Amino acid sequence: MLGVTQQKILDALYSLMRQVTRVLLRSGIGYREFAEITKTAFVDVATTDYGLRGRPTNISRIAVMTGLTRKEIRRIRAKIEGAEASTVYRTVPASDVLHFWHTDPDFLDENGLPAVLDFDDSGESFATLVKKYGGDIPPGAMRTELKRVGAMGEDENGQLRALKRSFSLPTSSEKIAEGLVSLSALAHTIAHNADSLEKGVATYVQRTVETKRVRPEDAKRLRRIVSNRLVEFSESMDDLFGAYELLDENEDENPDDVIGIGLYYFDGEP
Repeated sequence: MLGVTQQKILDALYSLMRQVTRVLLRSGIGYREFAEITKTAFVDVATTDYGLRGRPTNISRIAVMTGLTRKEIRRIRAKIEGAEASTVYRTVPASDVLHFWHTDPDFLDENGLPAVLDFDDSGESFATLVKKYGGDIPPGAMRTELKRVGAMGEDENGQLRALKRSFSLPTSSEKIAEGLVSLSALAHTIAHNADSLEKGVATYVQRTVETKRVRPEDAKRLRRIVSNRLVEFSESMDDLFGAYELLDENEDENPDDVIGIGLYYFDGEP
């Protein structure tokens, strides 16, 4: 049975994961990739942070802490030791369908390009492709989803053409990656503050200011004012960092630890 604190953390995590899931689905990343990354992070942190006398945590203790099987932990640790911690194999069925539509000779034309396929017919049809590589996803559902993200087109005769190789909506991958890195920095601050009392170190500044008492007609103006002030503040902090960087401009060593701040505006879901 979960304690009150654990339940509060899980409730907050669910709220966070709703937003992260929106980003992942838009980027064509499914649960299996996410689960693999999550398991790897659990094993990595349990191994490095909870060892005794400077040694990595043993597999049995990691199993107790994380709930993963020892076999799974051995597999993940071998991947981490091989510098493949972030390597995840393609597992989203739609990605597999697109991949093999571009690579399986049975679904290529005479020029080696993805063949134009009938939806369901004898021979190498789209339904055959989905049954071969799409797991238990019905061909109709796969067609709808690939058309939704612009990965496949359908002409007036019902024939299907592959338009791209990746399963994702048009978006800025750089913006997504940048945002997730910022989220990682915020999570680092949260983790540091959670451990500060036990370790006897000072907490980092972590503040959130919000309100539910703004009239809808004032929200746009408030958003503009807040955004301008955040930009001004971030530029002043950039100038401050730059001033200290000049003091060390002749130093050869560049420390790995980054000092920084994060600023963001939000509205909508609390």
